[in-house]
Amino acid sequence: MEIQTLNISVIAACLATLLILSGCTDTDEARTLTYIPIMGGEMPSESFMHPPEAPFEKSDYLFKFDQLTSFYDFPGEAGYFMLGADYGFESLTIIVTETHPQGGPPLHTHAVEEAHILLSGQIDYVIGDDKFSAIAPYIAKVPAGAPHTFINSGKHPLNLIGVLPTSTPVFNELGPNPLVNE
Repeated sequence: MEIQTLNISVIAACLATLLILSGCTDTDEARTLTYIPIMGGEMPSESFMHPPEAPFEKSDYLFKFDQLTSFYDFPGEAGYFMLGADYGFESLTIIVTETHPQGGPPLHTHAVEEAHILLSGQIDYVIGDDKFSAIAPYIAKVPAGAPHTFINSGKHPLNLIGVLPTSTPVFNELGPNPLVNE
């Protein structure tokens, strides 16, 4: 029997379903409670990327955030990046963000499609030539090669999970986030 690789839609749908079932409800109060502060402390004044602080093995089944690469995109988006190839995944990379109001990544592209999973909060997007707003919970589809970015347009920090169906993604920064200070 041949095992087929799961596509990004199936992976994202499964992840979102598990996270939604673990506590997401329809009230605004409950939605703000689903935010998990993952970086702690004040947001830095400049962007950075730091290697993992703790050791790990590709054969491990669980990875803690201190075993992942940490990053900060000015203004207001901190997070962790798990480059799949470094962690024993054949075709998966995960990004988990802590995005503060008016924070978001620079405009960028990837050679592969990406799914964004948001359980609480509100985000304004640019994907390709389209600009729109979305209120959680949802899964957003970002086509391969499409210039994209987002900004937390809500009043509270949020956690976004990015899923890419490759263990070696390429992040091509195109310029600053056009939604900042709009």
